[in-house]
Amino acid sequence: MEALLFDFNGTLSDDEGVQCAIFGELFAEQGRPIGEQEYFDELAGRSDPEIVERWLGAGHPAAAEVLERRVQLFRERAGDGSTVPPHVRDAVLRAAGRARLAIVSGAARSEVETVLEAAGLDVFDVIVSAEDVARGKPDPEGYLLALEQLGVRAADAVAIEDAPPGIAAAKAAGLRCVAVLGTVPPERLGEADEIASRLDSGLVDRLLAG
Repeated sequence: MEALLFDFNGTLSDDEGVQCAIFGELFAEQGRPIGEQEYFDELAGRSDPEIVERWLGAGHPAAAEVLERRVQLFRERAGDGSTVPPHVRDAVLRAAGRARLAIVSGAARSEVETVLEAAGLDVFDVIVSAEDVARGKPDPEGYLLALEQLGVRAADAVAIEDAPPGIAAAKAAGLRCVAVLGTVPPERLGEADEIASRLDSGLVDRLLAG
């Protein structure tokens, strides 16, 4: 296997609870509160712009402000790298130098890079963020762009995801996809080729040996 392509929120960064709380605060300010169950059932795994559009409506006048504030709050609450668990950090560092590494995320580039730097994970060859695509997951655009930038065929790469929209995007790009538990129940991950209990060095070793 030549490349590993990782989702960010909920996969590398154990932050979907943080995300849910931030969106809950911001949506409540706009008079459209959201509950935790609604967030995880309807929005988790989608790009930030799409989350805002789906919940507040297309063309909402406060959309840009909500997105800007969301990035600010995320960096304040997760920018120290503490949302990256030690076993995930070890897994990424174990893969570095053995395969090409990419992140395909619906988050803003600034927050991804802030967390990676704080966690000591500045080892990725390619980062595709919300600003780089016109269509977020489940559209495959982000994964296709990452493969192009890596110079790797889909058949020679594996995507690691945590939610249905990301799995759908990876599969539509022709990738094998491993889903890790933590964000949604396992019964919602059935479209993945494999479900793993967590992202750790053992999983990386197995994938790169395949």
